[in-house]
Amino acid sequence: MRSLLANNAGPEQIIMPLLDAWRGMRARAAELSKQLVASARSSEQCQLLASIPGVGAVTASSFVAAIEDPENFRKSRSVGAWIGLTTRRYQSGEVDYDGHISRRGDNHLRGLLYEAATVILTRTKADSALRIWGLKLKEKIGFKRAAVAVARKLAVIMHAMLRTGELIERCRAAEA
Repeated sequence: MRSLLANNAGPEQIIMPLLDAWRGMRARAAELSKQLVASARSSEQCQLLASIPGVGAVTASSFVAAIEDPENFRKSRSVGAWIGLTTRRYQSGEVDYDGHISRRGDNHLRGLLYEAATVILTRTKADSALRIWGLKLKEKIGFKRAAVAVARKLAVIMHAMLRTGELIERCRAAEA
């Protein structure tokens, strides 16, 4: 870029400070990312949640920060509704319509859970019960809706793990 701008003094005065600011922002973002990963590695709750395939440091940290205290929810099923991953209903007179997800709650966390569900359905090789269930659901209702359902179920499982402090296999056996 410097060689292209060497002959043009006008654009160089504008673009070079922008490039310097961009470099500084990238360096700061990399530093903050390292701090987040270090914080997640030192947290027992984040380590527990990161043991789930498809859930990384960012998703685990965001979930722990959003939930705060797992005892705030009496049932793990309530977490899916709190995040906004349950279907919205419209009822009026004779009309009873199940619509799209309600999109209530934390947008960022909902997006991270959807991304983790997508990773579970597409990239993970481990055949967990959640992945098998999601793939069967994908055949019936399509990929996007199955990913939302897996994200909701993932939130329920993650809450149960935080509440009990046990790994995913033990929590799934307790829920069944």
